[in-house]
Amino acid sequence: MTGAAKAGTAKTGAPKLRGNPWAVLATLSLGFFMTLLDMTIVNIAIPDVMRSLHAGLDQVMWMVSGYTLVLAALLVTSARLGDMKGQRTLFAAGTALFTLASAACGLATGPTTLIAARVVQGLGAALLTPQTMALIVATFPAARRGTALGIWGSVAGVATLSGPTLGGLIVSTVGWRWVFFVNIPVGLLVLALTFRWVPDLRTGRAHRLDLTGVLLSGAALTGLTFALMEGDRYSWNPGIWTLAAASLALGALFLRHQARRQDAEPLIPFALFTDRGFTVMTALMGAIGAALIGAVLPLSLFLQQQLGLSAIHAGLALAPSPLVSLLVSPYAGRLSDRIGGRRVLLAGLLSFGTGLTAAILLATPGAHALTLTAPLMLMGLGTGCMIAPLSTEAMRNVPPQLAGAASGVNNTVRQLGSVLGAAATAALMAAGSTPLAGLHLAMALPVVLLAIAAGALVMPSRRHPTHAPTPGNKPETASCYAE
Repeated sequence: MTGAAKAGTAKTGAPKLRGNPWAVLATLSLGFFMTLLDMTIVNIAIPDVMRSLHAGLDQVMWMVSGYTLVLAALLVTSARLGDMKGQRTLFAAGTALFTLASAACGLATGPTTLIAARVVQGLGAALLTPQTMALIVATFPAARRGTALGIWGSVAGVATLSGPTLGGLIVSTVGWRWVFFVNIPVGLLVLALTFRWVPDLRTGRAHRLDLTGVLLSGAALTGLTFALMEGDRYSWNPGIWTLAAASLALGALFLRHQARRQDAEPLIPFALFTDRGFTVMTALMGAIGAALIGAVLPLSLFLQQQLGLSAIHAGLALAPSPLVSLLVSPYAGRLSDRIGGRRVLLAGLLSFGTGLTAAILLATPGAHALTLTAPLMLMGLGTGCMIAPLSTEAMRNVPPQLAGAASGVNNTVRQLGSVLGAAATAALMAAGSTPLAGLHLAMALPVVLLAIAAGALVMPSRRHPTHAPTPGNKPETASCYAE
């Protein structure tokens, strides 16, 4: 437990678990898992939602897109708001908003109300997500931070992979509305544990919000995310390309604006990128986010469309991957602390790539679902070894005063990677000469991405010192307090 957390416990006479690092980690991970699961769990419910709400495919797809769009666009801004208002406050507010929006989704009587509720859900997820990493960095001492971030990072992979399994089980048993209703008890539990166990760590300094940066980054990320998600639907017409170009131009303006504000609390401190480890690992987060989406979606479609499995049976067939990942991830985090995260990460890249390559070769019209079990287990082993060290290595040299900004950048890049992976997967599936050929083509993309990631990982690097604090981000030690 950090000094701040200990001080808070002694000061308030709170319960024994208040400020306990592992209790804090469990609470944050549960909230993080809930928001990431909602990115993939709803996909398998789309046919049932269309029938129940008499909605068209375009309308129901916005049930997925609206959530992702708001989440990706607001992560950087939410990270800075956490620095200003307190990470626990933003985490609790995001959890409450997400829970209320989940109830509204489950009660939706038409596609418009469902889409609106999903947008609010995305806002709640955006508020809470970047606070999780920042709170972990503030709560855990350096010696145990690698294991903690490894467990936290593994949640992303498990949530992404387990979505189809849990979604299929829920939709096939109690109906699609419970895909959302299940978040209500979980969200209430997270809220209760947040105020009971998570200390309110803040700094004594006043923070300022860069409103110009917020507007520029929000517009750039919204436009780019929309173009990537909707490009295939609109056949990549000139309007989509114009939107993408305009978004990139706004992104360039945002970076120029940030360069001028490096001594005045920027949204993105450029000091983060002086460490090659943070830069490379953040880029790998985007690539691996794209690879995970690019693997799960085609495999799920293959099981249902080519082998004729129901939603629940397809979900169960995919279950070996998240189960193995869940078992491996804690050990991968510990191993990263002992032998170095890069070695564990490289092993994960090779394992996932090998498993996915085997799945491509075995995904034939005469295949049986069980023939994919071994490749899926290899993919799960790879996910557990990839995701766990990523956050550990990315945050290894990041000082606590930059943890909020680093979390915002990490999560934004991962989210954009997932969006780009989904867009590329859809385009490749449509480009195949037959549906099966399209699925094979789409599954080959993650293999290529992982090969590139492995190449970047083994490139020799020069050692960099840990970050010196930037003028706008001075060290904050004695001024921390825990409520």
